[in-house]
Amino acid sequence: MASENFDPANDPNSGPHLAASVKILIAGGFGVGKTTMVSAISEIAPLRTEELITEVSTGVDDLSGVEQKHTTTVALDFGRITIDRDLVLYLFGTPGQDRFWFLWDELSRGALGAVVLADTRRLSNSFAAVDFFERRGLPFMVGVNCFDGAPRYTIDEVRDALDLDPITPVLLCDARSRESCKNVLLILVQHLIERAGREPVTT
Repeated sequence: MASENFDPANDPNSGPHLAASVKILIAGGFGVGKTTMVSAISEIAPLRTEELITEVSTGVDDLSGVEQKHTTTVALDFGRITIDRDLVLYLFGTPGQDRFWFLWDELSRGALGAVVLADTRRLSNSFAAVDFFERRGLPFMVGVNCFDGAPRYTIDEVRDALDLDPITPVLLCDARSRESCKNVLLILVQHLIERAGREPVTT
């Protein structure tokens, strides 16, 4: 039975609740929907570093398949989403062009996981991102952004095409949909938890 003299002010569990903060990268090739995803899911006004694509990029950036794209991320996108009272995700969208890849090393510092967005019209553009995270041992999942009119492949076909580890999650998604993006992030969080449970305990 609780004491009648119980004072909530003296309860060690009654202080402000601190949620765990986790850094997640949203990565992938040029024009796969990284900025769109961060904008769709962020509960705060997202930070964007987009600039207009000009003639200077002609012959430098590969616009094949995304000829209608008029802006490009030159540094990062940033957003935040609260999953529940115990977990907040901070999202860092990476630039997609090869000439800005030097930023990836800095952006990946402190990250616990990543979403690699893929476009079935240009699936080969995902290899570099997959290789980047595999080489660094950073857990990731692949979100296949289903663009209107793009070829449709099964999850197994995408997994085989990208030569992914069997435990790497692959999910079809719509980067414009908040619910779809949230589902991707929940799958990634579950993957991180399961991976942590498989890690050997060192003493």
